[in-house]
Amino acid sequence: MSIVDDDEAVRLALGGLVQSLGLQARLYESAEAFLASGDAADTCCLITDVRMTGMSGVEMHERLRAQGLAPATIFISAYTTPTLRAKVEGNGALVLLEKPYQAATMTHWLAVALGNP
Repeated sequence: MSIVDDDEAVRLALGGLVQSLGLQARLYESAEAFLASGDAADTCCLITDVRMTGMSGVEMHERLRAQGLAPATIFISAYTTPTLRAKVEGNGALVLLEKPYQAATMTHWLAVALGNP
């Protein structure tokens, strides 16, 4: 599992939540860092912010899909719109969660992403 968010507090909080569920996650401060890491091919679940400095989460997801990679993707954003929701879900994302969201909501979607609903 990989978490990509340019907000350190969010990134660490999500990492802590994932760890509390007995799972492991790699944390990245940007889409560029994640793509350069070489970990994309080994990522079964991706949690990413939509708006980040540099490449957006949406652009990163589109690049992954162009490379034939399709991890279960959970987008998070404080700026959701029906257009954005349609775009990310139309591109194969699992869900777009609006900040702030409850830990139980993220836990549910992580279970769905990992095939344990």
